[in-house]
Amino acid sequence: MAGKFKNKMQVWFEIPLWKRIMLALVLGVVVGAIWGEGAQSIRWIGDVFIRLIQMVVVPLVFITIVAGIVSMGDPHKLGSLGIKTLAIYMLTTGLAISIGLILAVVIQPGAGVDLSGADPGTIQEAMPLGERLMSIVPSNPIAALAEGNILAVIFFALLFGVGILTVGKQADPLAHLMEAGSSVMLKLTHWVMEVAPFGVFALIAWVAGTQGAAALLQVVALALTVTLGCFIHVIVVHGSLMRFVLNLNPLDFFKGAKNAMLVAFSTSSSSATLPVSMSVAETNLGIKPVVASTVLPIGATINMDGSALYVGIVSVFAAQAFGVDLTFMDYLLVAASTTLVSIGTAAVPGASIFLMAAVMETIGLNPTQIALVVGFVLPFDRPLDMMRTAVNVTGDLSVATAVARWENEFDEDMFTNRFNQAGENQGRGGQKE
Repeated sequence: MAGKFKNKMQVWFEIPLWKRIMLALVLGVVVGAIWGEGAQSIRWIGDVFIRLIQMVVVPLVFITIVAGIVSMGDPHKLGSLGIKTLAIYMLTTGLAISIGLILAVVIQPGAGVDLSGADPGTIQEAMPLGERLMSIVPSNPIAALAEGNILAVIFFALLFGVGILTVGKQADPLAHLMEAGSSVMLKLTHWVMEVAPFGVFALIAWVAGTQGAAALLQVVALALTVTLGCFIHVIVVHGSLMRFVLNLNPLDFFKGAKNAMLVAFSTSSSSATLPVSMSVAETNLGIKPVVASTVLPIGATINMDGSALYVGIVSVFAAQAFGVDLTFMDYLLVAASTTLVSIGTAAVPGASIFLMAAVMETIGLNPTQIALVVGFVLPFDRPLDMMRTAVNVTGDLSVATAVARWENEFDEDMFTNRFNQAGENQGRGGQKE
């Protein structure tokens, strides 16, 4: 009996992780649709999975960033890496906003929509840019670690890593400790990811059972516009970056990134997906730790392409619904304010929906109208949030791949021959064949 159970377990772990997650997604939708509101009772399984991921996020970010900087051997290289990272993140965000605005103008999802029946939503104002920038510098690094303030953790980790490099041999024990800690944290991440299929199943069943796809029927045009925008941005922008800029096969990239994309889709949180993103970056995409440990945490915090695209579309949707004629300058204002809002968006489920107020104010909508839009969008935001989070995480990995290639911290053999070398190791606890 024990032998049969062991054999079944072995068969389960031999299935690549992405296939197990896909199976969990499909089963979750089916079970949720049949079970309905009762699926709420298994949501705790998904919550446990998210808590497990959140458990490793902060130590993983801090330790891997410090270890990555130490492995550079030269503090000056960090400046080159940082400039390239920020520049390409801003470029992809700008392209995402442009795609969203163009689609919203062409499709006009808000034309003829009546928002009078929507219940006004509660509006949370976006954090002012100055306050956001101030929060990057922690007054107490230990408190920042305890509170999970990722931007502050990144800032302190960067300084700490540069400090170790500057001190030199005297700091070698710390350097070795961080390098060993990085290996341990990645191993813990592999273990946590074995829980992913069960967590994804519970989360998707809960969403399908309590909200369902039927809610999207109320806003078919808006949902289709956002969905189309997400696909165009991922396939055209990031696919073109791989093919024409990096001279890599886009299919190899998307295959390598699929685990992180699926987890992002199910959790709706870039921050919660970060450990998975770092794992697939190093194991599947050939991105060296020095880049993965710095570019990806920054991306999970400031790179919100999907959120920027979504906020832009909803803002134009609102203007169309209320009959507000937008000029070219209005669209530029929407693009500029959306960039700032997307940078300030928390990497947690549903955060961007409460940050649209700042953008809609720029085109003349009053507080009552904004509250109606938020109330109208909120009930079916979860499915759209899942899509835009997958876009965010795909962008993080795409930019990390580009920066790694430009900084000569990229293993192209691993990127192109991933399945020959690793045997789809993500589904087998990260062990190479």
